[in-house]
Amino acid sequence: MNKYDRTIRDLETLGSATMKCSGNSMLPILSNPSTCVYRRQERYAVGDIVFCKVKGRYIDAHLITRIAADGRYLIANNQGHENGWTSIVYGRVVEAIDKAGRIKTF
Repeated sequence: MNKYDRTIRDLETLGSATMKCSGNSMLPILSNPSTCVYRRQERYAVGDIVFCKVKGRYIDAHLITRIAADGRYLIANNQGHENGWTSIVYGRVVEAIDKAGRIKTF
């Protein structure tokens, strides 16, 4: 089972999950790497950092930048790149722990 499948399973069964995320697309909000703590929610808001699926690809930590009238979310990184619209959001980042052990709460 890969990290995405495990995280989806934990979010569906426990309502929360952790996953290590890496990359520079969310700097300076999230450092590289970060261990993110996710929580499943009924609704998400603009500015939330989420784990989602866009165009068949998992995105472990990107921003919701817009919400359409039909409830879909526009997903983008913190550098201005838009990944696309989705209705598949698994959970929101509520906490991120950097490699030095510092905790950032959202």
